[in-house]
Amino acid sequence: MDQRLNISETSLGTPRTRAVHRAIAEMRRGVPVVLAARHPLIVAPAETIGAEGLRIIDLLSAQPASLILAPSRAAAILPHGIADSDEVIALKLATPLIDLATLRAAADPTLEQILPNFERTTAPEAGLAALTLGKLARLLPAMVVAPVRPGWASLAAGADLLSVPADDLLAYPSLLAASLTKVAEVAVPLDAAPDARLVAFRATDQGIEHMAILVGDPASEEAPLVRIHSECFTGDLLGSLRCDCGPQLQGAIARMAKEGSGAVLYLAQEGRGIGLINKLRAYTLQDGGLDTLDANRALGWDADGRNFQIAAAMLQALHMPRIRLLTNNMNKISALVACGIDVVDRVPHIIAPNGVNDGYLETKAKRFGHLLG
Repeated sequence: MDQRLNISETSLGTPRTRAVHRAIAEMRRGVPVVLAARHPLIVAPAETIGAEGLRIIDLLSAQPASLILAPSRAAAILPHGIADSDEVIALKLATPLIDLATLRAAADPTLEQILPNFERTTAPEAGLAALTLGKLARLLPAMVVAPVRPGWASLAAGADLLSVPADDLLAYPSLLAASLTKVAEVAVPLDAAPDARLVAFRATDQGIEHMAILVGDPASEEAPLVRIHSECFTGDLLGSLRCDCGPQLQGAIARMAKEGSGAVLYLAQEGRGIGLINKLRAYTLQDGGLDTLDANRALGWDADGRNFQIAAAMLQALHMPRIRLLTNNMNKISALVACGIDVVDRVPHIIAPNGVNDGYLETKAKRFGHLLG
């Protein structure tokens, strides 16, 4: 599927896109919002909702509320498990609404799992959009939802609630990529690359910046060497031995300096897109025996939730539509090609295990399909 975007078609910077960004902020505060759809929903994250949010949902709901989860998370708390699928799973909540501690435990597998016997119910039509909103807020994708009463906005409990179209939530990641703009460029000499420059990108309606580290003049090359690197606070900054991210980053810069040019796209997509807090939760699950893929899925996230449309948009803005990609991950190549980037060659990027991350690297090879050469 071709994911190339025409910016003129995206209605960037409109009140509707700003409403999505406001909804993300409300989720982090635990404030319910209404998803406008054929069957509207009132939603709030299980992770952040408080007693007042539960009260508002109770007052404005037309039917009993449910807890919706990704199937990988639901499988861990339902007594007989569920078939592996991509469907949103809905679980009935008690009336009055279930207590906050149980909601938190149902959402977060790192908490003590003493849970009631949840009963499965029909998932709402806009359930996927609700989970997407939780993920956009970098929260655990576990949402309290209920069909909202007709005329909810005229009621006292609903007067201040935000309404956002469900379809806009699903389109938001693509809109962000299409709206990326260069906001700063400056020389930043590095140990391995004295001529390096940083180029900062920011998308409309949100504050997360993505960086390009340019070595030499890669845009002048017919197919410059490019590395797509997702930020890793623990590996890049602290030198954690749990992963190979720090050596990958420094090795890429050194290789580009040796070749004379290249670009590292440093994406603000920690933990393959799940965010730093969720990555730390995944580490807790890994310490309990799960590998990196199963830990992400136990939290309700995909194995890899990164948005490579952002990388493609950055490459286009940097005038590098044709590249050689420094990677062992074939999925990165297919994702960039789907976004209109011409990847003419794959350059291996092998980092030796350090005695701590051996299992992590083995999982990347066996379960993510990373190549070893």
